[in-house]
Amino acid sequence: MKFFYFYVIAMSVIAIAFYAVDKFKAKAGAWRTKEAFLLSLGFFGGAPGAFLGMLLFNHKTTRLKFWLVNLLGTLILGSVYWVLYTLEY
Repeated sequence: MKFFYFYVIAMSVIAIAFYAVDKFKAKAGAWRTKEAFLLSLGFFGGAPGAFLGMLLFNHKTTRLKFWLVNLLGTLILGSVYWVLYTLEY
């Protein structure tokens, strides 16, 4: 269970960092992070950080696919947590 917590926290921190960098690159007109990569971060464990990055930096908040993919990632995380929790007890 500790690995699960570590994984989610690590992926969330990475997601926040990439959302921040992409927002600043967008303002500067520089090359951007691919949307598929940002979506992958949210789907594969970083959904809490992706949501936080979206809201903190007001980035990709109008894109429905970002909300849906991060919501799906959150549901997957919740399901994995439930399975690990029930197996532990």
